[in-house]
Amino acid sequence: MTTSTELRRDLFGVPLDALTLEETVQRCLDSVATGELLEVGVVNAAKIVKMRGDEALRDAVTGCGLIVADGQSVVWASRVLGRPLPERVAGIDLFQRLLYMAELRGHSVYFLGAKPEVLETMVERIRRQHTKLAIAGYRDGYYPAEESAAVADAIKGSGADLLFLGMTSPKKEVFVATHGARTGAKVVHGVGGSFDVLAGVVKRAPVAWQRMGCEWLYRALQEPRRLGRRYLTTNVAFVGLVAREYMRKGN
Repeated sequence: MTTSTELRRDLFGVPLDALTLEETVQRCLDSVATGELLEVGVVNAAKIVKMRGDEALRDAVTGCGLIVADGQSVVWASRVLGRPLPERVAGIDLFQRLLYMAELRGHSVYFLGAKPEVLETMVERIRRQHTKLAIAGYRDGYYPAEESAAVADAIKGSGADLLFLGMTSPKKEVFVATHGARTGAKVVHGVGGSFDVLAGVVKRAPVAWQRMGCEWLYRALQEPRRLGRRYLTTNVAFVGLVAREYMRKGN
């Protein structure tokens, strides 16, 4: 499935789709209906910074049929640079909306990623919340890279319509780029740490923090040693990117 160029905004060489959350959900449902593969890419400030030095990650993301702004800072940057995106489309929000619609329409889903115990807890919670959802299968993300093709074949064998990847970058993007079509799923969506959130292992930021674009800070405060320096570094680098682009365009 292709995206109309009129609905795309180029930010730092990344072709972002100017869609709302509900429009993105509809695009995904349309792909399931038509049987066309749709690989969904999500980007935030940190990923955009990382993509500039990681060619494999950049190729994997830009090769997706649908790319949306997962970070509020990316939406703000799009407006500052005169290429406005309508709103943030958070990966976890898209994930949850698609679960709801899959249950409603009878589409089957597959979950790949996270630690075994986290995955089991998440699946149990989802089953309680979505009692009629068809879960075609699930598998944790701790397997050798050389088994990736076999994992993709197992997903295809499950007959899943939608595949959700609870993996970190760039592992999930590389899997999508390399094996997305092989899975047979109509929609492949990398949801990052969303499995941890739905399992209750990690607490998501309150809505007020999300609206202020401070969800990253809330996350860093939960794991300051692991994430504090990383977020600070990438956020400063992203502000620098926006400033240089703003000056380059003569705004």
